[in-house]
Amino acid sequence: MTAPVTLAGIAKVYPDGTRALSDLDLRVDPGELMVIVGPSGCGKTTMLRMTAGLEEVSEGEIRIGDRLVNSLDPRERDVAMVFQNYALYPHMSVFDNLAFPLQARGLSRTEIRVRVERTARLLELDDLLRRKPRALSGGQRQRVAMGRAIVREPQVFLMDEPLSNLDARLRSEMRAEITGLQRELGVTTMYVTHDQLEAMTMGTRIAVLRDGVLQQCGAPQAVYDKPDNDFVATFIGSPKMNLLQGRIELDGDTLQCSLCGRQMSLETSGATAALTSHAGRDVVVGIRPEHLTEAAEGQSARPRLRGCIKFVELLGAEQLITVELPENALVTARFDANSRVAQGDLVELDVATERIHFFDPTTGCAIR
Repeated sequence: MTAPVTLAGIAKVYPDGTRALSDLDLRVDPGELMVIVGPSGCGKTTMLRMTAGLEEVSEGEIRIGDRLVNSLDPRERDVAMVFQNYALYPHMSVFDNLAFPLQARGLSRTEIRVRVERTARLLELDDLLRRKPRALSGGQRQRVAMGRAIVREPQVFLMDEPLSNLDARLRSEMRAEITGLQRELGVTTMYVTHDQLEAMTMGTRIAVLRDGVLQQCGAPQAVYDKPDNDFVATFIGSPKMNLLQGRIELDGDTLQCSLCGRQMSLETSGATAALTSHAGRDVVVGIRPEHLTEAAEGQSARPRLRGCIKFVELLGAEQLITVELPENALVTARFDANSRVAQGDLVELDVATERIHFFDPTTGCAIR
């Protein structure tokens, strides 16, 4: 049976006055895979440990299902945690590592064997049950760590950067495996990572933290397409969003943006109404690399920016081009892999104005 997790007004303040989390509200729905993402030190792991009962709550309430769990011991919360370092017992076989949490709960030998063997089949560990952890690969150890959580059949999985010790290829494979397992099992899952690629590819929803404060929570594509502030805009997405200094101007009835020495009409911008009130004011202009493309010869309906190529990064299917614009502004653009450009070339970039983002330079909040 799976259950929702509700964090209401959660805060964590350490004895020296350090505040790791502040007034955080978050609900993880039953069966959902919620990915908590943010830079190192933002409070992600603290949130997870508080949910598990490994850290005390300074303020607020944590509920698992209908139960208030603030004062409950970890073993009473019916959660299973997967750690970054696997936390396997080196002297025990895979079978015994999987069986250990069930033995601690006093289950019969028959029930333990049935659960362990079922979990081993699910994770394709059948042939490894007699091995010790030292005889396993990193990916196999991660499967055993996952199995030890699954075999308990908890209401909630808590995963703290479980893939950080794996190489890039294994990380990609395990992302798919964990996502598939979670959907198959339907267990409410809170997954902590600093890797925004993991967040985008795995989460039903993602929650973005910064300095202990929740910045935005939503479906990955929604957060990518409509970031609430400039921090989320640059943290989610790779390469990150370009941020430039601009100014909103009203020429008669035409709304324009002055950007790197060019005037761009904003008639196709989705934020036209909100930007009207910013006429005559500076703004931060956000443009993702895929919305800056190599301009074709001749006229274009799109506005253009002109600059000098400083760096070319060929990625096989595409090229990432670093361009220096007027006013010493650097931007990253995506070009077709067949584009014949080189460092030092002058280039014009088509700007997809309908996909531009605007942020308040003082608050960082999106203007829309």
